[in-house]
Amino acid sequence: MDLFEKCENRERLELLKQNDIYPYFHMLTSKQAPEVRMEGKDMIMIGSNNYLGLTSHPEVIEAGIKALEKYGSGCSGSRFLNGTLDLHIELEKKLAAFLQKEDAVTFSTGFQSNLGIIAGITGRNDYILCDRENHASIYDACRLSFARMLRYRHSDMQDLEEKLKTIDRSVSGILIVTDGVFSMGGDIAKLPEIVALARKYGARVMVDDAHGLGVLGKHGRGTAEHFGLENEVDIYMGTFSKSLASIGGYMAAKSYVCDYVRHNSRPFIFSASLTPANAACALKSLEILEREPQRVERLAEISGYMRSNLKREGIDIIDSTTPIIPIYTYTDLKTFTACKLLFDRGVYVNSVVSPATPVGQSLIRTSYMATHTEEQMDRALVQIKAVLKIVQDIKE
Repeated sequence: MDLFEKCENRERLELLKQNDIYPYFHMLTSKQAPEVRMEGKDMIMIGSNNYLGLTSHPEVIEAGIKALEKYGSGCSGSRFLNGTLDLHIELEKKLAAFLQKEDAVTFSTGFQSNLGIIAGITGRNDYILCDRENHASIYDACRLSFARMLRYRHSDMQDLEEKLKTIDRSVSGILIVTDGVFSMGGDIAKLPEIVALARKYGARVMVDDAHGLGVLGKHGRGTAEHFGLENEVDIYMGTFSKSLASIGGYMAAKSYVCDYVRHNSRPFIFSASLTPANAACALKSLEILEREPQRVERLAEISGYMRSNLKREGIDIIDSTTPIIPIYTYTDLKTFTACKLLFDRGVYVNSVVSPATPVGQSLIRTSYMATHTEEQMDRALVQIKAVLKIVQDIKE
């Protein structure tokens, strides 16, 4: 068998392109904002993770420019060697203080953060308990770690406990890892129950709060703050590519845990460090989040406004309290068609189809920003309602 034989199987891809419903790689020619310019069209952007609307904030842009001017475009090496800037140290200290942890470690991407943390702290004799709807980076991290991964049914605490009961704690370390806010469904992890089970079975808890930071909690500190469990989570993981308007990621934990990861995590040691501009933009975004917690409140308000209006129109959504509002379209063809029609009508959304969802549960994933207006939501809602009516009778 030729290695490239699999690459020639393009039937589904070509079918989408032939029917003009291919939904990926649309080209932007503007900043990430509530309204964008995409392929010559003005679009209401409800498919971005720019939750606090900071990617176009003038202070964030200025911080990035100044960092470029002072430090240049990159670090040309890993944090372990020549790639540590004072910016990195400052960012880690301020993240740790904000998240009320002893220390923090930054990584060059969010995906790399999960690889670096999980593969760094677990090994062959350990067990990782993983929610079935966790992010793909968590699954890849589990494979890289050589630990034994046990998947539990999504947010099913009984199934989690049954899995925990099977582990011999005298010879194995246990890590329960969960998304704080699940990126596709927008629902929040059952953190109080997870923490209780961790105590009962001697496990450690790691929360991937990529979609929780800047979204949940009075101060935007995320899922643990939302539940009042900040002292009960052993490791926070998060990204800069969403609420903090940059790229990269981090962990926050006890100092000795962070120091262990710095010296044992291959993805951390063997990757070039976060660029100066990215570090500076994340730093400034964190400063704005601390200074303007009302952005978190506004994000909840605008998301609630859209959620209540979608419900009022009888549109079938996954209900939650986060700015991620998935709309059921059920079949892949309906989803692709609906996204194309919305694009043509000036509304950008994301298609989520199998295998990212179970067959028959395909979605339009919508997500919102603190900087959206009610008027923009009203315009988007008109088009969503019209398009869903058009696609309702489409058969696969």
